[in-house]
Amino acid sequence: MGKRRRVAERRNKRPAVVAGMIAVVVGGAGLGAYALYGGGAAAEDGSATAERKPAVRTGPLSATEVTTAARAFLTAWQQGRVAQAAAATDDPTAATALLTGYTKDARITGVTLTAGTRAGDKVPFSVKGTVTYRKTAAPLTYNSALTVVRRAKDGKPLVDWHASVVHPDLADGDTLVTGESGTPPVKALDKDGGELTAKKYPSLATVLDGLRERYGKKAGGTAGVELRVVRGKASQAKKSSDKTLLELSKGTPGTVRTTLSAALQAEAERQVASRSRASVVLMRASTGEILAVANSNHGFNTAFQGSLAPGSTMKVITSSLLIEKGLASADKAHPCPKYFPYGGWKFQNDDEFEIENGTFKASFARSCNTAFISQAGKLDNDSLTKQAQQVFGLSLNNWSVGVPTFDGSVPVQSAAQMAASLIGQGGVRMNPLNMASVSATVKSGSFHQPYLVDPSVDDRTLATAARTMSSSTLSQLRELMNYTAAYGTAAEAMSGLGPDYGAKTGSAEVDGQEKPNGWFTAYRGDLAAAGVVQAAGHGGDTAGPIVAALLEAAG
Repeated sequence: MGKRRRVAERRNKRPAVVAGMIAVVVGGAGLGAYALYGGGAAAEDGSATAERKPAVRTGPLSATEVTTAARAFLTAWQQGRVAQAAAATDDPTAATALLTGYTKDARITGVTLTAGTRAGDKVPFSVKGTVTYRKTAAPLTYNSALTVVRRAKDGKPLVDWHASVVHPDLADGDTLVTGESGTPPVKALDKDGGELTAKKYPSLATVLDGLRERYGKKAGGTAGVELRVVRGKASQAKKSSDKTLLELSKGTPGTVRTTLSAALQAEAERQVASRSRASVVLMRASTGEILAVANSNHGFNTAFQGSLAPGSTMKVITSSLLIEKGLASADKAHPCPKYFPYGGWKFQNDDEFEIENGTFKASFARSCNTAFISQAGKLDNDSLTKQAQQVFGLSLNNWSVGVPTFDGSVPVQSAAQMAASLIGQGGVRMNPLNMASVSATVKSGSFHQPYLVDPSVDDRTLATAARTMSSSTLSQLRELMNYTAAYGTAAEAMSGLGPDYGAKTGSAEVDGQEKPNGWFTAYRGDLAAAGVVQAAGHGGDTAGPIVAALLEAAG
């Protein structure tokens, strides 16, 4: 036995440890090399496992455990040993399906994986391979990452399986496919006929995917051959579009003209680039034409598809409701105590301020929460939902913008949750497109559904609102927003942009976030805009400067 073990050890290609680097050369035709950096050497020869059952390990993973688990997975994947690679994860079934499809459906071969520096339990790695379809081939390179976790039942370190391990653009349930594209490419144009590309305008990558999905077959192009992400049910539910990762042969694009302004799109890109997790939308209030949309994070179009609590920007809609019902009036006295209990919750204002003997306009401008919560008992559970739907065209899931969008959600709630909805918390969810539309409705006097492609292009019908606000309600709502832009929480950001303007700030608390999401919605002349900066603080200081700069650039 001793001799046999020593012979086996001599044959084993043990890792060579050089200055903290573990290098493993994987044999086999066309398979290349794999290097794992940042770990330590693992002393594994398997001799102990046959003699005794190891104790279940708990606690944080060691560097050796992380690098060893990562090496086992990446080496097996590179060698095409799908079963072994999948067994190195905490979800072998899902891993087997996607790794099998990687070769069979995505047609990716000759894979070389090179790991970067380990950061805690995470190991980044690069991927190089070749995508082949019939007689056409193209090189593929990209970066991804994996995270190692400890399995609870036996303490074994395994790769935490998600589809994004295979490719960062994959969500769980998505697949990779190479073949003739079912949808021809499109050439997107701005409102003046200039070409819009993701290279020049990075925020438009998801928008261009959406345009292709909707108009590719209608715009007169022909399909090419490509590697693409095919969205699964979960991604489809979020209205995510299929995405092209690599073109093996180009199709002939059709042409789709949008409402975007090249100059304003460029300005929007510049503004969000200065902030992490920032999104903004600019539109024409009188028509609904979208002039610019930008996100600092380019993988998901938060500006159009985000679903976030809008905080105090929701008070624009709530104020219209209270004024219509005679529960508030711009220049009449209105309570703003430090606290107000409702439905078992104790609501308070930011920094516990109060306004004594103040007006509703003063409460709106300073964003007094209790001024709104105090009126909850005088409303029906569905009052806010109806106001959002009937006047502002929201929460009906019927917008037809030209690309996928989330159209806001104002569910019917009760007790404390209903009260929280009045100040943009509870179950209320919006995105910058929705809140830009709210300001546009106030400015124009009626709801005009936002759109990116003129409805005449495909004879689609735009959504409408059931009714408009009364002239008295509209006049007072404009007065509230104008006063806030001039003297309230939006004054610093909107300085110099008046007098034909209005704004509302917002801060939305999010569980697990140290700082709230900052919101800002405003109009100036015939233009309306809204933005959000997530986990950054108050809207006047975060999203406000982005929105104001875009409105100023638009003239």
